[in-house]
Amino acid sequence: MTLFSELKERGFIHQCTNEEELSHLIENKKIKFYIGFDCTAKSLHVGSLIQIMIMKLFQKYGHVPIILIGKGTTKIGDPSGKDETRKMLTDDEINANGKNLEKVFSKFLNMSENKTLIRDNAKWLQKLNYVDFLRDYGKHFTINKMLSFDSVKIRLEREQSLSFVEFNYMIFQAYDFYELNKTDDCALQIGGSDQWGNIVNGVELIRRVNNNNAYGLTTPLLTNANGDKMGKTADGAVWLDEDMLSPYDYWQFWRNVDDRDVIKFIKLFTVMDLKKINELEKNNKNINELKVLLANEATKLLHGETESQKAEKIATELFSKDTMSDDMPTLRLKADEVKQNQYLSDLIVRMEMASSKSESRKLIRGNGVKVNRKSISDEMYVISQSDLENEDGILVSVGKKDILKSLLINTI
Repeated sequence: MTLFSELKERGFIHQCTNEEELSHLIENKKIKFYIGFDCTAKSLHVGSLIQIMIMKLFQKYGHVPIILIGKGTTKIGDPSGKDETRKMLTDDEINANGKNLEKVFSKFLNMSENKTLIRDNAKWLQKLNYVDFLRDYGKHFTINKMLSFDSVKIRLEREQSLSFVEFNYMIFQAYDFYELNKTDDCALQIGGSDQWGNIVNGVELIRRVNNNNAYGLTTPLLTNANGDKMGKTADGAVWLDEDMLSPYDYWQFWRNVDDRDVIKFIKLFTVMDLKKINELEKNNKNINELKVLLANEATKLLHGETESQKAEKIATELFSKDTMSDDMPTLRLKADEVKQNQYLSDLIVRMEMASSKSESRKLIRGNGVKVNRKSISDEMYVISQSDLENEDGILVSVGKKDILKSLLINTI
């Protein structure tokens, strides 16, 4: 199987600037390619995982990914797929976020020298002289074409504001590709489908200024079977940083995907052999077994096999047995605290299962909270000594379909 055929069969390709030429290039030459990640948050979430997985697949075939950390473009804000202007971050926030992002890539990619390159576009964007930049590169962009791209057109059609700063984003992204082509011989840019216009601009700029052939490829906008964008649930973003989302909660996210998405997600988010996946699709009719397989394989890639096995063990014991796992996240209360009667809504906040008391009460009213596997709807419910049904402690579970968070309360 060739790289391009595997990309297609796994579902990674949405658009390509010249499919025939690019396919021939990557089958006959080892290339450098890049994907950009702006530093808008402390971590990437599942919505960015398709980009990481396509880098991993290219690297398997011997190609070299360039991870472009967008510390420069983060100061501007990408309007693509956004309904409003991004919040401007300070330099310290951007630098801290950029450093955190690099940790995630090491989980998926071979970060050895010459196997993966990391670049920061602030290194060249912040050195640009604006007048010289407009004279030398601005002439290659027409307002007519820029207004036709979805990232701009949709905002204008909705009569939502689009700042001049954001309008410049697509030019800077094109310049990034030009710079990487010139200095690193980067031949391909990959991005989400909402980046198509920006990528095409870069391909054209390279052709006009560097007189080189370059290519663009976009991945599909990742949605679940209900049409919702991947990356967030009713409980918040599905972060790739274990300090922001535990391995168990990450495992639960994959375990609870829609039945219709399971095979698609196994192809995209695991490294399982396609032949084996196709056999499973054909012969294995137990959808719950396939969901556990997806959760195990996806969690193993990010958090390692030990954490994946631990998460499955917790889930199995939580839902299938009367015992409670020693590996379950635990909040320890002093015996006196239990005797003093603790409001369940307060404990949910204390356990970081809700961000505020009002949110925790809303969860309780909506039957989203269980104590010792029994649904609680009274927002004034008090945790007391009577809830200590056995020596294991009190099991509190929060959430519904997307992610079920469970935590054991022990007394000390």
